[in-house]
Amino acid sequence: MAIGIASNLPRRAEKAVAFACDGNYLKYALFAATQLAALAPDRDFDICICSTEALAPPAGALEGLRFCQVRIDASFAGLNLDRRRTEATYLRLALPEAFAAEYRRLLYLDSDVFLQGGDFSALLDLDLGPHAIAAVRDNSQWRTPGRRIDSFAKMGLPATPYFNAGVLLIDVAAYNSRAIRDNAFAFARAHPGKLIHMDQDMLNGAVMGAWAELSPVWNWQYTWASRLFEAMVGANVVHFIGRKKPWNHIEGELPLRFRHTYRDFLAAHFPDAAPLDDDGVPPQRNRAFLRKSLGKHLLAAGKMCDYLDRFPEELTVIR
Repeated sequence: MAIGIASNLPRRAEKAVAFACDGNYLKYALFAATQLAALAPDRDFDICICSTEALAPPAGALEGLRFCQVRIDASFAGLNLDRRRTEATYLRLALPEAFAAEYRRLLYLDSDVFLQGGDFSALLDLDLGPHAIAAVRDNSQWRTPGRRIDSFAKMGLPATPYFNAGVLLIDVAAYNSRAIRDNAFAFARAHPGKLIHMDQDMLNGAVMGAWAELSPVWNWQYTWASRLFEAMVGANVVHFIGRKKPWNHIEGELPLRFRHTYRDFLAAHFPDAAPLDDDGVPPQRNRAFLRKSLGKHLLAAGKMCDYLDRFPEELTVIR
């Protein structure tokens, strides 16, 4: 059975921003999609919420969103699934094929992102040179670009530029013509039991450094070692990697402005869900964490500035 989609609306544009989620993460995908729509009221791209499930838009959901049920094929059988990794985690691998007849460009976004600014239409139209994918380097290589990723070291592979798969700018035709999805699954089969970052390892293994690099403002991976730099840079996309999210963490490691924005959205659009009543601990109350974070920022400042200097403009692409 071929990969395909069923949608509540026809496409309206030739490019799209797509989120992939299951029912548990639908509310967070809708949160980010609503932020995106507010940033681009006159947008020339579609916004798609994709799932292997048939997801019904909740009452009051943003008009014009495409809810797309993606039909996947047998190649997805046997994937490493757990509480954090459902089929939705791997769905990004199939989206270029599912949308092959509709969009020339896709921007895939994880659902745990917070959008603050940026020209997403211009991002979708960037020249990727010879590459099918553009992305932001994984934060493990921001300060040490020559570092060999732990999963690749485990596989005996050389150091190579390695991207975070939470934000992917995709040339649909190039991705499909180069069979990147098939190559990603082949990479997983060639290294059984050695993938640590799963779909991210698979995609990086499929291209092995042959990708275009975007400024980190498009995927600011929010960690204890990078958050203060974000406050200076003003990232367009803040990505809450790891287990600590604004909706589940209240111990003072995340600014409360994030939690409060989610709280207000969820209360308005998902009144039957468990509310985020606990405002959480303000960061200044977690002094041990602040000291640790400040020390890391101080030690990393020079290398971090070198990394940021590679991107004089937010739409700079390193090909």
